[in-house]
Amino acid sequence: MDYFEGLSTALANYLDDEQIEQIHKAYLLAFEGHDGQKRRTGEPYVTHPVAVAKILAEMHMDAQSIMAALMHDLLEDTHIDKATLEEQFGKQVADLVDGVSKLTQIKFETRAEAQAENFRKMVLAMAQDIRVIIVKLADRLHNMRTLKALPPNKRRRIALETLEIYAPIANRLGMHSFRIELEDLGFAALYPMRYRVLNEAVRKARGNRKEILSVIEKSLQSCLSHKGMPPTKLFGREKHLYSLYKKMRNKRLSFSEIMDVYAFRIIVDSLDSCYRVLGAVHNSYKPVPERFKDYIAIPKANGYQSLHTTLFGPYGVPIEIQIRTEEMHRTAESGIAAHWLYKADSAVGSKAHIRAQQWLKNLLEMQQTTGSSLEFIENVKIDLFPDEVYVFTPKGNILELPRGATAVDFAYAIHTEIGETCVAAKIDRRLAPLSTQLHNGQNVEIITSPGARPNPAWLNFVVTGKARSKIRHYLKKQRGDESIALGKRLLDRALSTLSLSLDKISEADILRVLKESSYDSLDSLLEDTGLGNQVPLIVARRLACAIQEEQDVEEQAKQEATERLSHTPLLIKGTEGMVVSFAKCCYPIPGDLIVGILDAGRGIMVHRESCRDIASLRKTDKCIFLSWEKDVDGDFQAEIRAELVNVKGVLASLALAASDIDANIENISVEDRDGHYSEVNLVVSVKDRAHLARLMRRIRTITEASKIFRTK
Repeated sequence: MDYFEGLSTALANYLDDEQIEQIHKAYLLAFEGHDGQKRRTGEPYVTHPVAVAKILAEMHMDAQSIMAALMHDLLEDTHIDKATLEEQFGKQVADLVDGVSKLTQIKFETRAEAQAENFRKMVLAMAQDIRVIIVKLADRLHNMRTLKALPPNKRRRIALETLEIYAPIANRLGMHSFRIELEDLGFAALYPMRYRVLNEAVRKARGNRKEILSVIEKSLQSCLSHKGMPPTKLFGREKHLYSLYKKMRNKRLSFSEIMDVYAFRIIVDSLDSCYRVLGAVHNSYKPVPERFKDYIAIPKANGYQSLHTTLFGPYGVPIEIQIRTEEMHRTAESGIAAHWLYKADSAVGSKAHIRAQQWLKNLLEMQQTTGSSLEFIENVKIDLFPDEVYVFTPKGNILELPRGATAVDFAYAIHTEIGETCVAAKIDRRLAPLSTQLHNGQNVEIITSPGARPNPAWLNFVVTGKARSKIRHYLKKQRGDESIALGKRLLDRALSTLSLSLDKISEADILRVLKESSYDSLDSLLEDTGLGNQVPLIVARRLACAIQEEQDVEEQAKQEATERLSHTPLLIKGTEGMVVSFAKCCYPIPGDLIVGILDAGRGIMVHRESCRDIASLRKTDKCIFLSWEKDVDGDFQAEIRAELVNVKGVLASLALAASDIDANIENISVEDRDGHYSEVNLVVSVKDRAHLARLMRRIRTITEASKIFRTK
């Protein structure tokens, strides 16, 4: 049976014979490659690529896209390789097919990891050629149309992936008709009962609404012709099922409340007519305040343009109206595909194409700074649901951000460097915290400082994928640099006990140890040592063995090195960063006798020597002898307990005492002991033991304080 006939008819409408002949050649290769393969529906497998090609042909996609659609499963499911495709159809077609193909040669530990890595591969291919995603969306659309043949658990998994990734991508590229069908098919597969109930309710409501829709339509037509408006197309529009479901769930509205709103679309001949028609309908029916949106002056992120308004219509019925030109309507329906579908027309679709390319550029930048595919896909999912907020830069430029975006998101949207050095924001000329959420129409100015750096706490409130990935990337790099520096100090200290230093060890000996330990560079080994994943003394002994060209060191030499190491403390400055942290169980401060515990993945945790929590670790390789440097600068937390008489104003006296000697109370908790006395636990910031002693002496001068001591 020739499955090419129907496709050939569709192609003849817009492609020449030579191009159709080349597409037929691609069909024959696909037919031969998939010969003997069946789909779950029982049909020959080749019917799937032909159906995908038909979807693209309806969109008038170019010949190369149609060929890629016909051959999109050859690399995954057949013996045919990319070189063969390149030889017969050229590099562009081969790259398109490769971009759509999954990674089958790599085995992943989890399905989520495989999905994420395949998505990352597709994004890289999309950045080279945007048609990759259009072919992929057509592939997914046909798979969703034939989803019933799959078992229920696989149906739900594919439907969820479609609703979370592919439908939002179609929306982001402005492909409205694709998005609606993908969402409704995904909804039906994921929630079959809810879909059936809602579909039945809409079908019944549709019959009851016909009469009132007809009345409103005639009323609007009469209003427009009365005002002398140019010829327009006016028709009612229905929300698709998934959109209704989301609105009911998110806004907690009943079905009747949503179906009470009647929606119409007015298509006019020119941009000028859009605003004239808007004026006419506002003059005839009262608009609902705060329900007007001008997406023509400020288009959506996917290039969508239209005027939206809500009116109190005849009989007080609410009417939602969209007003747009024919060109805007085409772009709204086809989005990025309009670039090919209408490219003969002036600039139709070009705006959507430019915006799509900008979005891909942002995705590419994001994937370069994310550590893993799972993290990348998480950031992309955030970016795929842009309920936009439009804000102004100080120069009057408009910036689109997702709803809930903060001043930090704004800073990173302008430039990564501005994001990394921002310290405050001015919103409508007033100083505001960086965590402030932005609203439509606000004027935002970012204040930067050359010495400022990203704060890990920003990850708690940023919402854009770009900001999140850039902050994480910076913190990982900073943590890596700090880990390498600490690892070098720890290793040098351990080597000194063996009368060696890192500088005295030859590159060949270091490379031998790296190879034995499965590290690709010395920095990787130092980083792992700094993070506590490697014990410095063991690494030092390996290096010593490499020099001596022996495989083991005498037990006595080991013991001597360990003994010497315990008398060679590592000096702590207090400014080592994220790889040296101070234990909350004993709150060590400069002046205390301290020890360090190597905590795998986190570096060194500093404890007081008297801390009971580390008693069992004192004689293990994880314990490191530490000492404070002479000039330690910074604030350190300490915990003290005071017994106070219960009188009015006693806590204010405590705060005043701390302020008097330049200390700060970080945390306070009060326990009522017997009605007359209270126990107050204070976490305070001090410079060192001497500073803490001055604070405790000052608190003792308070009349109501009966006892004050530092907790152990």
